[in-house]
Amino acid sequence: MLKGFYTAASGMISQQRRTEMLTNNIANVNTPGYKADQSSIRSFPEMLLQRTESSSLPVKNGASFGSASSLGPIPLSTGAYMQEMVPLTAQGDLRETGSNSDLALLELNVPLFPETNQKGMLFFEVLQDDGTRAYTRNSHFDINNLDQLTSGGLPLLSTTGEQIIVKGDFEVTAQGEVLSNGISAGRINVVLADDVRLLMKRNDGLYAVENNGVLQSAVNNPEVSYSIRQGYVEGSNVDVTKNYADMMTAYRAFEANQKVLQAYDRSMEKAVNEIGRLR
Repeated sequence: MLKGFYTAASGMISQQRRTEMLTNNIANVNTPGYKADQSSIRSFPEMLLQRTESSSLPVKNGASFGSASSLGPIPLSTGAYMQEMVPLTAQGDLRETGSNSDLALLELNVPLFPETNQKGMLFFEVLQDDGTRAYTRNSHFDINNLDQLTSGGLPLLSTTGEQIIVKGDFEVTAQGEVLSNGISAGRINVVLADDVRLLMKRNDGLYAVENNGVLQSAVNNPEVSYSIRQGYVEGSNVDVTKNYADMMTAYRAFEANQKVLQAYDRSMEKAVNEIGRLR
């Protein structure tokens, strides 16, 4: 009976975490470049319970042979858990803003990762205060007081690893070449995350790689093609209708596990207070 408590509780916890993920997706429906999270719920390893038996033979010194028989034909599940969250790699819709500092990254061709058969993702590369690299799809850029092109206050990096300095009017070509007053200020470094499972999404909308890893540049990669659209912002790829429907499904699953837990609790109460009562 105690196993039933743990199984129902694990189901409630996994659905609660899934609901939190879906709520975060819906809250970021208007965040530029936001990629919706997807979850995968898995079952813990199943157990096949067995009973140990012994058979004695009537011989001079006695002999016994141990044997085991299964308790029931079906393995016992030990609960479920939310294994991982991975971003949805679909392209968000582009919206024209007319602002020169808005740069939307349009993916034209990104290869599939062979192990998962899932498409990779392209990112802009920015420099953090501690000198490490972070990655973003937020297409709304600003120019700081040092004339640096920035995203969320972090400088955008070029293919040479340097900050991009713009003064006055500037133009960005489809391949990411930044022209400031007709002079090249560098080429925007677009990087490729071929295996999205290695990405870690942070609360500030940035992505990082495990162990401060660095993504490889997608510039001049023959398997990758993209276009940078100046004056456009990429919207989020959150499907509000689907997320609301999934949230309702998660709520119903949570509610069903809650009722199972309550049923086990009533059975346990009866076993303790009635069946086990000394008269």
